[in-house]
Amino acid sequence: MVIFDCNGVLVDSEPLAAQVASREFMRAGFALTPDIVARYFTGRRPADMLAEVEIAAGRRLPPDFATTLANETIKRFRTELKVTAHASHALSWLRGPKCVASSSAIDRIRASLETTGLLHYFEPYLFSASEVRNGKPAPDLFLHAAAKMRVEPRNCIVVEDSPVGVAAGVAAGMRVIGFVGGSHAGLKLADHLRTAGACAIITDMRALKGTVIDLRGW
Repeated sequence: MVIFDCNGVLVDSEPLAAQVASREFMRAGFALTPDIVARYFTGRRPADMLAEVEIAAGRRLPPDFATTLANETIKRFRTELKVTAHASHALSWLRGPKCVASSSAIDRIRASLETTGLLHYFEPYLFSASEVRNGKPAPDLFLHAAAKMRVEPRNCIVVEDSPVGVAAGVAAGMRVIGFVGGSHAGLKLADHLRTAGACAIITDMRALKGTVIDLRGW
């Protein structure tokens, strides 16, 4: 089975999400730039991000902040989100079961895949970190997805674009492909993903099928 992260893998969402989060933080009186949001919270659950911001600032966010952030992110995605180049090609040719396991809430996952035309490749096999106790880099989400799909972790391949996501896949006992083809990927991202435990790196979704075949042959 292949387990896909959503943000930064299937959809090119990370810059948009960081911009929206920064704008809402600024409105609430918390000085977080898009770069800071991306640097510290890429791949993390929104709930974990908000908790860490409150701890660092020593004060609470507005009570409705999480809902506002979620709604504004989906609104921005509905109008501006783009599919990752060649993702549909890769999914069309990839054989075997596949699912999405993302740190985002389920409504954001579905909105992202609907907007980019990818939902039919996965539904109903969409899993959110809000369904488990611990978010990435803990293995909970990937183990949850494997259990729901009735596949042993050792038979799963994860496709991830963040070090915390790669670490979560490795901790779950799965092989991980690092994807560095998103617009947010810096020059050092491939090195960071390898350090986190990725056993292969791809820069283009057209390389996914061959990489999966190679890993399945290990």
